[in-house]
Amino acid sequence: MLNLSTTPTTSIDHRIFSSEKAFPSFPAKLAPRTRAMAMAEAAEGQRPRQRQRRQPQPQRQQHPSCGICMEPMPPSEAHRGGGGGCAHAFCRACLAGHVRAKVESGGGAGAVRCPDPSCGGALDPELCRGALPGDVFERWCAALCEAMFAGARRTYCPYPGCSEMMGGPLIHTYSAAFHGFSARMSPAAAAALAEAPGVAAVVPERVRQLATTRSPRFLGLLSSPPSALLADSDFGSDLVIAIIDTGISPTHRSFHDRGLGPVPSKWRGVCSSGPGFPPNSCNRKLVGARFFSAGYEATSGRMNETAEVRSPLDTDGHGTHTASIAAGRYVFPASTLGYARGVAAGMAPKARLAAYKVCWVGGCFDSDILAAFDAAVADGVDVVSLSVGGVVVPYYLDAIAIGAFGATEAGIVVSASAGNGGPGGLTVTNVAPWMATVGAGSMDRAFPANVQLGNGQVLDGVSVYGGPALQSGKMYELVYAGASSGAASSAADGYSASMCLDGSLDPAAVRGKIVVCDRGVNSRAAKGDVVHRAGGIGMVLANGVFDGEGLVADCHVLPATAVGAAAGDKLRKYIGSSTRQAPATGTILFEGTHLGVHPAPVVAAFSARGPNPQSPEILKPDLIAPGLNILAAWPSGVGPAGIPSDGRRTEFNILSGTSMACPHISGLAALLKAAHPTWSPAAIKSALMTTAYIKDNSNGTMVDESTGVVADVFDFGAGHVDPMRAMDPGLVYDITPVDYVNFLCNLNYTEQNIRAITRRPADCRGARRAGHAGNLNYPSMSATFAADGTRATMKTHFIRTVTNVGGGRAVYRATVRSPEGCAVTVQPRQLAFRRDGQKLSFTVRVEAAAPAKKMEPGSSQVRSGAVTWSDGRHAVNTPVVVTVQAPLQ
Repeated sequence: MLNLSTTPTTSIDHRIFSSEKAFPSFPAKLAPRTRAMAMAEAAEGQRPRQRQRRQPQPQRQQHPSCGICMEPMPPSEAHRGGGGGCAHAFCRACLAGHVRAKVESGGGAGAVRCPDPSCGGALDPELCRGALPGDVFERWCAALCEAMFAGARRTYCPYPGCSEMMGGPLIHTYSAAFHGFSARMSPAAAAALAEAPGVAAVVPERVRQLATTRSPRFLGLLSSPPSALLADSDFGSDLVIAIIDTGISPTHRSFHDRGLGPVPSKWRGVCSSGPGFPPNSCNRKLVGARFFSAGYEATSGRMNETAEVRSPLDTDGHGTHTASIAAGRYVFPASTLGYARGVAAGMAPKARLAAYKVCWVGGCFDSDILAAFDAAVADGVDVVSLSVGGVVVPYYLDAIAIGAFGATEAGIVVSASAGNGGPGGLTVTNVAPWMATVGAGSMDRAFPANVQLGNGQVLDGVSVYGGPALQSGKMYELVYAGASSGAASSAADGYSASMCLDGSLDPAAVRGKIVVCDRGVNSRAAKGDVVHRAGGIGMVLANGVFDGEGLVADCHVLPATAVGAAAGDKLRKYIGSSTRQAPATGTILFEGTHLGVHPAPVVAAFSARGPNPQSPEILKPDLIAPGLNILAAWPSGVGPAGIPSDGRRTEFNILSGTSMACPHISGLAALLKAAHPTWSPAAIKSALMTTAYIKDNSNGTMVDESTGVVADVFDFGAGHVDPMRAMDPGLVYDITPVDYVNFLCNLNYTEQNIRAITRRPADCRGARRAGHAGNLNYPSMSATFAADGTRATMKTHFIRTVTNVGGGRAVYRATVRSPEGCAVTVQPRQLAFRRDGQKLSFTVRVEAAAPAKKMEPGSSQVRSGAVTWSDGRHAVNTPVVVTVQAPLQ
């Protein structure tokens, strides 16, 4: 089974292949480090280096390398013809695709001779087309391998007039989380390869984008005295969390190793070095670091090493920030420009970190992400944290879903960000059920920076600006370039100026004034830089209708604040009603850090929302965690605004995003795994979900920050994480890899689709008899009905199995909160467990009444409820969501 991932270039595609069996070119005796070196060098089209002894040993034969894949290969695999030919299954597939493409494109004019000197015969194109691999093909492949014995560096196509290298240079090979490789190929060769024996999928490569002093206390993780979860897990001491991101700043105080024990013996990873990252950068805290750029460079060209570094060093800040949220050490004092002063700490302060750098200036490429997953599994990590998102595609075409499945099967918890596409629906990403998909919420901390207008109004805003303040008591003229105020430069239109795009403001019109900028197009910090360079004294960043009331505090380069959509409208109207004789005026009042804010948490406006666009039977996001205005570690070489012109330096920075929420769950998962080492990834996720809460600190249901109205399950999933309750959930919903296969069967995936994900054949006959995709043993239940007008009621059922982890005999009784207009029944209503670890099953039947009124075509109604199992000590909550959809016509 071969899987391929492609990014189109001009005439060559970049693709990823997968195989259901490990490639014979990776002998078990080859150490992970040897494989990693070979992969990295093969991506550059070079012959892999071999480890050399100081004293050569005559009896030790140097292994040659395959002429196509450049991997080291024992002589026993390089035999010619005869019993089986070259054992490199993926090389045969490369050749098969290449030959077939040449034949079908008419490139094979004239006789084509086998390059094997012992053969010399003509190659029959029809034989290549219909019988690959056959005897002739085996001879061909064997000859290519033999060519390496003679010192050949590359093997070219033997077709007359063709100088193309066979298969193109490999980018990555995968053998742990996934069996396959990525390579650049012509579209014709890739299409032919997809039909070759053993190929399960040809996947186009996609580019992904990157999606605390208070959060531990907000979550109940107190260090002194230590909370039960921290104490029972020894702060996550022997667990390794993989951070797949932009790299890491190894010298940051959050990653010191004082007081830590030896590196866990299970760790098999390496500490790659490079510019700014010497070989001794790793320690007992940061136990490993790697970087993967071959996919990025295969598509975008060789990186500009004046702007990026070819090493695990973080020159962006995102990876350092997320790593310290997951597992940063206790650091005091910590703050950002004077804001959020206190003790900084990650969720699992003693957990070890391994950094896998896959994100570059041009984005995060699937082939590199998959290589990081593969390395993380081989290295022996316990948790993978991935704050990267992109488009949602079928799971068999999703490199993140494929890599995460391999990791989950190896017992690794995978936590991924839900994306920052909110508040619109159907925006959630990373939706595979074997991943924890994490949305973002707020904490009870705020950074008010309000706008006081000359007419007496005060508009609420937020900011973490820490430079020279505006003159106290002075009111400054306000200007909005979107109005007919003449603030736009002569070269820009009103729209560009309203957005404060680069070069759009007229310095003469904005100098010494506070400029109102609309949110969108360029980054929030970049708008402030545009205003600053044009001579403005300050900026108010105003939300539009889509952004609603969601606010994010930024480290602006000038006095600036952000206001919501309603305040933005008031501000624009005030400016629009002003005259030359009575100009609009105002100032910004920075109020520092406020704690104990109500209500909290709220669902962050940017947090991506459900329903799940790929499989609505699985509720996504799974849950939310703190992700709004999170303070965490920051590299010393990057300004807090994240723009080149920002010369300020700070040890910590405040950022917002589901990227910040994800590592909270990653760190908590490490704590749970340390406290419960026998729990599976699914059991850990279940514990986090079934103990989550939906009430805020005002005792109301959490609200949506963008609208101020009550949020629903598509906003927060099972609810906001509650680490202390997750420590002792009572019951868990466990899921095995076979269960996931049955789920894929019930999605009507083909056997080949499933094999692309799972690396094994699938028999779907039993799965489809068992029911539907919603019967995956998931800690939530989601039913979707079509309101076609033919039925007065619509029915479905869910079968679930729970495992007792509460410590012995217990009797749980079910309480049902039915969705509005629905009848929900549970059978049986009581579960009597005799021992710890016992499994018992129950059935939930849902009956929904058809809408009383005809729905608009394409519209939907969402109703939510819950089934809660309680034994008097534990409350195991399972969301039930019913969606009624009207046909498009």
